[in-house]
Amino acid sequence: MIVELTVVPKSGRFSVSAKGEKVRIFLKSPAGQNRANIELVKELSRRLKADVRILSGFKSRRKKVEIGADKGQWEAFLSAHKD
Repeated sequence: MIVELTVVPKSGRFSVSAKGEKVRIFLKSPAGQNRANIELVKELSRRLKADVRILSGFKSRRKKVEIGADKGQWEAFLSAHKD
């Protein structure tokens, strides 16, 4: 499954905000030296218990991410983080 999301690096803690189709992920790590991307993949993989990889947006806040989970699992994850 491919999802589009926006990341906010150096936010103090990892958290997820979902409003409708818009998903924002707040990361502890700064954007430099690929740290934010590594944290994004590691945390989403751990929380979803699925493989995660970035398809596009390696140097951007807007990213396309491939998640090895079904749509129901992703929607359950988002519903737990609805604003």
